[in-house]
Amino acid sequence: MAERLKAMGQEKYQNGFTLTLHPEVLNEPLSWHKPQMIFVNSMSDLFHESAPVAFILSIFDVMRRAHWHTFQILTKRAERLLELDPILEWPGNVWMGVSVENQDYAYRIDYLQKTRARIKFLSLEPLLGPIPTLSLKGIHWVIVGGESGPYARPIKIEWVREIRDQCLANRVPFFFKQWGGINKKKAGRVLDGQTWDQTPLPLFSV
Repeated sequence: MAERLKAMGQEKYQNGFTLTLHPEVLNEPLSWHKPQMIFVNSMSDLFHESAPVAFILSIFDVMRRAHWHTFQILTKRAERLLELDPILEWPGNVWMGVSVENQDYAYRIDYLQKTRARIKFLSLEPLLGPIPTLSLKGIHWVIVGGESGPYARPIKIEWVREIRDQCLANRVPFFFKQWGGINKKKAGRVLDGQTWDQTPLPLFSV
């Protein structure tokens, strides 16, 4: 996607897949007066090893000051997340999540659980294998979804059911995003006759 945007002439993607900082837009959320759900760094990873600590702290400062918005952060760099946790300020409007594709990456949950983030979530997307032992202590939300696109790897219904049932047993909100595949719209997002749209919104005042 980054290379495609570069080819289209998008200004902010002229470096392609190379991590690039854009400090000139850092304060934009402060000018958006209507409360929004904002996905931070949707095309990158805030805790990437090349992201300067000072810049990460600046982002957290903006999120703290823009208290009327809700910010979602998702990372695969769970080790660095925990490493920086002691110097981060965690306001209630910041939701912190980690990506877990299968049981092999479940260790990221442990790093997240050890942080002081006030709202913690798991993104099991794309789900590429079963996660029979899902640690949900201190977790406030679980998102599951299949991979989409022409080279999408398959997802099995028993994997999704197993995760859903663990969430229900632990009273953790469960959100099933999609089955994915080549035609994700046709595949839809119905699981066992219903859609699953639970979120942690009713549980917190942010």
